[in-house]
Amino acid sequence: MSVLTEIIQEHREYMEQTVKMARSDLVRTYRGSALGWSWALIKPVITIFIYWFAMSLGLRKGQPHGDYVYFLWLIYGMVPWFYISDMLHRGTECMRKYRYLITKIHYPVSTIPTFVSLSNLFVEACLLAVVYVLSLLLGHPPTLYHLQIFFYLFLTYAFFTSWALFAAPISAISADFQNLVKSVVFAFLWISGIFFDVDTLENQTIAAILKVNPITYLVKGFREAFMSEAWFWEHPLRFGVFMAELLVMFLLGLWSYKRLRKDMPDVL
Repeated sequence: MSVLTEIIQEHREYMEQTVKMARSDLVRTYRGSALGWSWALIKPVITIFIYWFAMSLGLRKGQPHGDYVYFLWLIYGMVPWFYISDMLHRGTECMRKYRYLITKIHYPVSTIPTFVSLSNLFVEACLLAVVYVLSLLLGHPPTLYHLQIFFYLFLTYAFFTSWALFAAPISAISADFQNLVKSVVFAFLWISGIFFDVDTLENQTIAAILKVNPITYLVKGFREAFMSEAWFWEHPLRFGVFMAELLVMFLLGLWSYKRLRKDMPDVL
């Protein structure tokens, strides 16, 4: 509780500075390029096009999902993945990236994962806006279900900010952990229901295991919100499992930060 109180106090006192650092992080990431942070949008768009071309025209015929073409179904799941993958990479290494804040000056270290996550969240919000406009142009009008996009965006932010609070101190102490995370990120892309519907798997045991994956829950949630299929409370078991995982991740974040915060300046 003492660590939680300290983190809350630091975030309260440095709220304005945290927002400024999030903006600075976005600029710093794409410094030196003529288009600046626009690359944060350009790269995902190119990636979506490549996957759509490969999956829809190359490896399989794009089968529609109800009234939605395969392309839309695919990008509804791909868009949250860009934020998730960025947090798995950048969230894990954020303490190393901003080591000068830890070793050179007096700065509330617990806010580093927060402003890095906010930086990625801004890009994610822009991508969601682009996808939403595209969905409208392709003939899918607004519905009340779409309000859930903000709900799932908040859940994604909460989970992966907690992840960064857990992973970044460990990565600061051991680069091996950072390399381990990088090696498994690509696997999560393929086992999180982004390219296929987990509910359609014939092997129910594998389907049940994949559904426990929090990324699967978030991807499916965004899709259901965009495609106006269900409210989140219509799947209480899925929601309960995810909230339990979120709580565990948050507690792990507190534990990691408490155990390693004093060692990070010496190691870095």
